[in-house]
Amino acid sequence: MAGRKSTSLLKRAVRLIPGGVNSPVRAFRAVGGKPLFIERARGSRIYDVDGGEYIDYVGSWGPMILGHAHPVVSRALKKAVERGTSFGAPTGLEVELAGLVLRAFPSMDMVRFVNSGTEATMSAIRLARAYTGRERIIKFEGCYHGHADSLLVRAGSGATTLGVPDSPGVPQSLARNTYNAVFNDLDSVERLFKKDPKGIACVIVEGVPGNMGVVPPGEGFLRGLLDMTHHYGAILILDEVMSGFRLCYGGAQKVYGIEPDMTCLGKVIGGGLPVGAFGGRKEIMELLAPSGPVYQAGTLSGNPLAMTAGIETLKLLRQGGTYRDLISTTTTLCNGIREIAERKGIPCQVQQAGSMFTLFFNEKPVENYNDAKNSDLKRFARFFSRMLKHGVYLPPSQFEAAFVSIAHTRRDVARTLDAVERSIK
Repeated sequence: MAGRKSTSLLKRAVRLIPGGVNSPVRAFRAVGGKPLFIERARGSRIYDVDGGEYIDYVGSWGPMILGHAHPVVSRALKKAVERGTSFGAPTGLEVELAGLVLRAFPSMDMVRFVNSGTEATMSAIRLARAYTGRERIIKFEGCYHGHADSLLVRAGSGATTLGVPDSPGVPQSLARNTYNAVFNDLDSVERLFKKDPKGIACVIVEGVPGNMGVVPPGEGFLRGLLDMTHHYGAILILDEVMSGFRLCYGGAQKVYGIEPDMTCLGKVIGGGLPVGAFGGRKEIMELLAPSGPVYQAGTLSGNPLAMTAGIETLKLLRQGGTYRDLISTTTTLCNGIREIAERKGIPCQVQQAGSMFTLFFNEKPVENYNDAKNSDLKRFARFFSRMLKHGVYLPPSQFEAAFVSIAHTRRDVARTLDAVERSIK
């Protein structure tokens, strides 16, 4: 738990930063207690300012797929820093990383780099609206696509209801343009299209949701969305900010065999540095300025540090056996947690997609946001605190994915399962 230095830093932080943190989930409000302030990280471990050492399954919320401070990436970054950190002008690095990304995702003919997943989804939706000449969008309860105004809405009284703002400061006029559907429920999507067949520009969905916990799409769900959007003249945007490169080299769209009209990426393609990207079919992307009239810009987009880290990360991920070992480690860990819970008679679901997983304290499989909300949140909070006490750092919320890296070893898994044995009650 938080030691003296972390506690002292938190007291200072709350006077200077809202809530003392720069992203809400870091505050530990969902699990109780006080957040750790991290000083450094290497491999599968993070170290707090009080000297605490933890096996890390947050991985900066996904991008540290190689582990922290991978020596190859670190060396490349040190050289890049010496050449300059930002130019506000094109570089060869952008071209190289774009080539790697497009080869990994054949559904994309062109790609534009930005600075975050929020920028990527916001820009992709703007482009979809311009391409279709329509205004409304469909998203899914529990799928998070960043904090752009039109995406911070929740369902009203039922999935066919227009959205209402999920955050103060989001105008009702924007919320009216966002419909909410139920994940893994194609009927809920079709009802919306039938209600407004000429008004919906796009459907945006996570390849595998990670912000209600890991909830894999059911058989035929993503394919059904693609067919439905095309039937009604809309665009399917697959948000792979989290799932891209986490399931395999090519993301959820490769695993589930679909080619979305547009794809959003982030996290991994910057090797832990701030980055995002969106891409798609040429006829859509060429509407983007300066080729077309749809404006999007960013001084730091494609900055040389993020591009360098991304290039080195993707090159390492392409090496033979990387994903076999990564997913094998994740599966061993998940199976071990299931066995311990079953032996102890603890109702839980350990849901895995590639190197992502979530332990839900729930008696039945979690297929959508409502299922996730019906999990035992108090039990998860107690479990989280006990795991932290035993040196394992999990996401501080039932509704977040955990991530395994190639730096996690068999010894890490064994130590984690020992902590689970002591913590799950």
